[in-house]
Amino acid sequence: MNPASALELAFDVAGWPPLKNEAKSMLAAGHKHYGSVRALLEAAAAASRQVGWTMVSADIALDVVVRAPAGRPPGDATNYLGGIGDVLQDKSRPTNMDLSHLGALKEVALYVDDRQIRRVTYSVELAANASYFVRVSILEGL
Repeated sequence: MNPASALELAFDVAGWPPLKNEAKSMLAAGHKHYGSVRALLEAAAAASRQVGWTMVSADIALDVVVRAPAGRPPGDATNYLGGIGDVLQDKSRPTNMDLSHLGALKEVALYVDDRQIRRVTYSVELAANASYFVRVSILEGL
């Protein structure tokens, strides 16, 4: 695929998605979901490099498939989607939070703001190990 024409980006991440379920930002140093935030950012960065994805300002779709060994993940759909949405948005906007603990990962952003998400699909599949799939697609002509 020509990097300039990348209309979607898809990747897998080992473990559970970050949960957005408390007032403290998941991006804060020492947050209990730091490991899952970091894994998501690393996977998104690698996939972005592979297809030449650059941060978009267009409307997007977010598709998430959570793979759960027990058939039901420990978190719920809305908290997982909120966590993924927040982590993958631009983190350079004015913020009162020091993100230096993320190193270069603080620059990883698939879209400007999670308000751009106009369509969401979410499903859970039975699997041997916890993992999840993320696809971000540019919506045209919405």
